[in-house]
Amino acid sequence: MVSKNRSVFSSREKRNITIYIVGMVLYKFGLEAFNGSIITLATNRFDQDAAKSHTAPHTFEKVGLVAGLNQALQCFGSIIISPLIKHWSKRNILSIAIFIFGLCTAILIILDSATGGYMKPKNFNSTNKNDFSYYGDYKSDWIIMIFGLTGIAYGTVESIHRVIPTDIVGNHVEKLQRFDALVHIFYAISGAFGAFVTGLVLIPKLGNNYAFIITPILFTASGLIWLFMNSLKKVKSKQGEQIVANGKQSTRSNYLRIILRKICACAQSFFIGGKIIFTNRKYIWIFGCYSIALYAHRYLEDGIAPQIARRYLGNSAWSEIIIGGSNFGELLGSFFILFLSNSVRTPIPWLRISALVLLVIWYVPFYYPPVNQSRYAWLVAVTFIPISFGWAASDVALVAHIQSAMTRLEPLYEDVSVLGAVMSFLYSSYIIIYAVANPFLGKFIDNTYKNKGTIRPALIYTAGVQFTVVMLIIFASTFIPRGAFEWNPTIDNEDDESSDDTDNSDELLDINRRDDELNTK
Repeated sequence: MVSKNRSVFSSREKRNITIYIVGMVLYKFGLEAFNGSIITLATNRFDQDAAKSHTAPHTFEKVGLVAGLNQALQCFGSIIISPLIKHWSKRNILSIAIFIFGLCTAILIILDSATGGYMKPKNFNSTNKNDFSYYGDYKSDWIIMIFGLTGIAYGTVESIHRVIPTDIVGNHVEKLQRFDALVHIFYAISGAFGAFVTGLVLIPKLGNNYAFIITPILFTASGLIWLFMNSLKKVKSKQGEQIVANGKQSTRSNYLRIILRKICACAQSFFIGGKIIFTNRKYIWIFGCYSIALYAHRYLEDGIAPQIARRYLGNSAWSEIIIGGSNFGELLGSFFILFLSNSVRTPIPWLRISALVLLVIWYVPFYYPPVNQSRYAWLVAVTFIPISFGWAASDVALVAHIQSAMTRLEPLYEDVSVLGAVMSFLYSSYIIIYAVANPFLGKFIDNTYKNKGTIRPALIYTAGVQFTVVMLIIFASTFIPRGAFEWNPTIDNEDDESSDDTDNSDELLDINRRDDELNTK
């Protein structure tokens, strides 16, 4: 245990935490400006295209495709990190990924400018709600492809920032909970501030085609700052060093074999992550509590918020106000974890709370706010606070639990990080669910709007029923671990863990041995 008479973190850890948080604040602000602008830009352009062609709008089906392709390529970006971080510094991979991400975000601005687009003029008065004459003259479907490609870098960054804490503070549960909570607090502050600034300042002043002009700058600054971090030095056994040395000698003259081995390691990491999660009672509950819960949170912000803003309130930019409220809820949830990490040592209580507050969403289908009045966007934002509070608190506690538990299995694999494999599998699973479900839900909403002139009947199913099902999955999953029927159970019993890990280690070592034999052949 860490002594209570001194600071939990050492001076070196505090330095690295500070550098990491500063980079995350810049990254999150730029990300909110980019994601918020792109989603509102896509929503406006697809509505505009339908008005010009005098056809029924398929706006949210296409917005679903925009988000779905982005999420699908995030899956690829997430999977490739596991073999990469086993051989290269997580800090360097994180910085390179964010540099590439920043470059990708600049492409749409360049495309808009090259096709006659310009910043929104002062005192711009549109002739109708679909008048966006300052947009560039390019096909709106380009947004789907370009935003999709950014998903590779996005997935890499998002996955690495979930596994890098063990490099900074080790695998101590209390340290990880406090560190993850601190990061999430500043992440949420930056997210809320970024969402409000994007929705209330950048989009109204610059237009959503130029509102994310700050994103490449902030991403570049974030990547440069992260390069100043230094990681924990991992001590390798002599046997491990000999294995690595022999591996280098045998592959030094065959670069094709190296490349093929890395490709196989990517697929292997996904398989390993899934096998660890689904073959042990200690971990199987994590899938529903992490991947399904993250899907619901993402659909809340990227699905329901834009639908309310555009179809209820008549202004797609106000979705950023709603998302700002959601980010404020995340901030509160992270604060609770920071101050209660000693009292609530497991994520189970937070997961049960987060499941129950999902039912708040049932009011949305029966809500009738006046059109074009921004104060009602603020009211919706307030109702999103408890939902995101529950998700953030449970997410911080659960990720710390995963980081601590999986770090113990790291010695079992030479080419694949176990923590990276598990987090990649969980993150990729959420992405696959979102990428498949979102376009279909969007099409259902568009058809309802076309036939009934409102999306409320669709929201009964896409919001109310869907979130109730998610609530039941998460709540039921919390009763799977041993002893989980208590309100604040102890699921990290060292005796149980050591025996379970011993049993599991033999099985995992057999898998690793077979994989090595296949690679050798």
